[in-house]
Amino acid sequence: MNPFRFAKPVVGMTSYLDRARSGIWDVRAGFLPAAYFDGVTRAGGIAVLLPPQPVDAEIADRVLDSLDALVITGGNDIDPGAYGQAPHPATDEPGRERDAWEFALLDAALRRGLPVLGICRGAQVLNVAFGGTLHQHLPDVIGHSGHRAGNAVFTTLPVRTVPGTRLAALMGKSCQARCYHHQAIAQVGEGLVVSAWDADGVVEALELPGDNFVLAVQWHPEESLEDLRLFAAVVDAARAYAEARVSTIGGD
Repeated sequence: MNPFRFAKPVVGMTSYLDRARSGIWDVRAGFLPAAYFDGVTRAGGIAVLLPPQPVDAEIADRVLDSLDALVITGGNDIDPGAYGQAPHPATDEPGRERDAWEFALLDAALRRGLPVLGICRGAQVLNVAFGGTLHQHLPDVIGHSGHRAGNAVFTTLPVRTVPGTRLAALMGKSCQARCYHHQAIAQVGEGLVVSAWDADGVVEALELPGDNFVLAVQWHPEESLEDLRLFAAVVDAARAYAEARVSTIGGD
């Protein structure tokens, strides 16, 4: 019997690099809200945090050697220079270290067929990596700020999936999305397909067609953990990836 057959898969999750306070300490730190890794662990995976750090292709590959899936999490805006634009006044100051870290991890993950789930910023990272662009301030485009109410209050919006996509197979025709974003997909990256829209015509999910699990949503599934379908999907894909890897190296 393959001793790895029923092992829990390991899911790497990118994290923030920012100022954090704890007791007397006020320092720059790597961290991630607990809801993200709660989603992975409740779905049956093992969550590992991946703090931003200096990176090259060799380092990215070495990190991914120990993982069965990658989750690119939410966070600050991507540097607009990555998609050929000057910054909008409402765009965050660039965090180029995190940008470089996530683009390198994503590139390495795609090369090896590692399952990938993008969440909010993660959807934008995926789109930009494939040559797409972003609306830097969504209220300028749709005329309201309903996708980010502010003060850490998440907006619940109905989202309709695109028939025939992986997301539609997972979520059905529609779902209620917990949103907190002021940026959104503009030009879709080459090779990606839109798998969900909202009533304002905003792209709410993207995926890469094919057998490999590469899916990204603009909303925050970690904010509604009574519905674990997206986390369960990436954990299931991670388990299948781990089993296939063991089989390839003679584990059976």
